[in-house]
This record gives sequence, C-alpha cells and structure tokens, in this order.
Amino acid sequence: MAIYPDLQGKTVLVTGGASGIGAALVRAFAEQGSRVGFLDRDVEAGEALMQALTAEGRHVLFVPVDLRHIEALRAGVEKVRETFGGITVLVNNAAHDERHAAEDVTEEYFDERMDTNFKHQFFASQAVFSDMKSGGGSIICMSSITWMAGFGGMPLYTAAKSAVIGLVRSLARDFGPFDIRVNAITPGWIMTRRQLELWLTPEADAMRAERQALKRRLQPEDVAKLALFLASDDASGITSQNYVVDGGWV
Repeated sequence: MAIYPDLQGKTVLVTGGASGIGAALVRAFAEQGSRVGFLDRDVEAGEALMQALTAEGRHVLFVPVDLRHIEALRAGVEKVRETFGGITVLVNNAAHDERHAAEDVTEEYFDERMDTNFKHQFFASQAVFSDMKSGGGSIICMSSITWMAGFGGMPLYTAAKSAVIGLVRSLARDFGPFDIRVNAITPGWIMTRRQLELWLTPEADAMRAERQALKRRLQPEDVAKLALFLASDDASGITSQNYVVDGGWV
C-alpha cells in the first residue's frame, strides 16, 4: 500500500473493526503509524486482532461496544479519545447484511436493522465533531452497491445503505466550514470470511464474474487502500463524494 506520512500519529476510529473489511481498515491504518481505536461487539475477534497488531509494535485499542446502543458508542469513542487523543479520522464501517423477506419484517426488526446499519453512523460522526471542528478531519461512511444494483432479499439493509449517501452529502455541507471532509465508500462484493462461508456458491461466483468488469475476486484490502487515501491530506480537496469499489459491477 502507499504510505501517507501525514497519517502517522493521527488518531483513527474504526467502527466494526474486528473482522472483514473493518479488520483490514484497522491493520492498514496501524501500518501507516496511526493510533487506531476500533469498536465492535465481537469480543473474541477484537481481542485477537488487537493482540496481533500490538505484538507487531502497532498502536491499537479494541473497545467492546454494541453500536446499536448510542450511549455505549459514545463511551467507546471517549475511551479511544482518552487513550490516543483527539480523533481526526473516523471510518463508519460497522454493518450486517442479514437477509430477510419484506413480508416478515416487524416494527421491532425494522428498528434493529436501522440501528445496526445506519443510526450509529450519524451518532459516531456527531461524537467526533468536537475533536475535528478546530483542526479539520476526515469522516468516511460505508455504503454498499446493493441499493445501486437493485438487490432483493434484504430491503432494510439496502435502504439503510442508500441512506448513508444522503447523510454524507448533508454532513459534508454542515461540517465543511470546519475543514471536515465527509465521503462515502461503496463496496461491491468483497470476499470477507463471512461472504466466503455464507454466500459464495459456485453459481454465485459465476454470476459475480459475469457482472464484474474486473474478473478477480475483490478483497478487503481493496477498500482499505481507498480509505487511506480519503483520510490523507492527498484528498484534502475531496468531500461529499461517493467512491464505488466493485470491480465494475454497477
């Protein structure tokens, strides 16, 4: 990966950082010399990642947090702040693409899915604003091509991920006067362990190869590379944008 000297020593917060794309983000920023705090409810995976990176001499902190609970999220942000100092990069990564049928959705399930996939992105952004408003910063929110490609079978997930784009556009306008940049990354089918174990059948892989312009399987590091750029000073003139990393699917 490219090296961005300005990321060295910066405090970075990644939500949902224990596994998948999140773990790749944590590792990528840590390897830049950033001080990386990450929040996740998967305690076992989070502890393992922190121990592995600490053993390499990286500055990382795992805070167990269920991001559906906003007070717990705020407490997690404060723990990272107390440990590493003011947060200047936030990556709103946490999500869960649980499949569901529209006819089976209850009001309770609707609220839980929005809490899981969207609500925390706003409140995490709100929580770091006080750190960034005096010196600028970068907020990166994760969307998904599921809404762009018109995927079925998970309407609440696709609705939440499309809402992310609206949030980014609005926060970019509101936070811009403070030199805070807000952008979105929209991944395609990224081959995390979850995807490999649950969804990558031979038939699905053949469909992926047909739909993508690039024929290789995309990896979490493909997303992390873009996040590093958007967080760095090299992207200092970029805000309110959505960058698609899908190998040419949509």
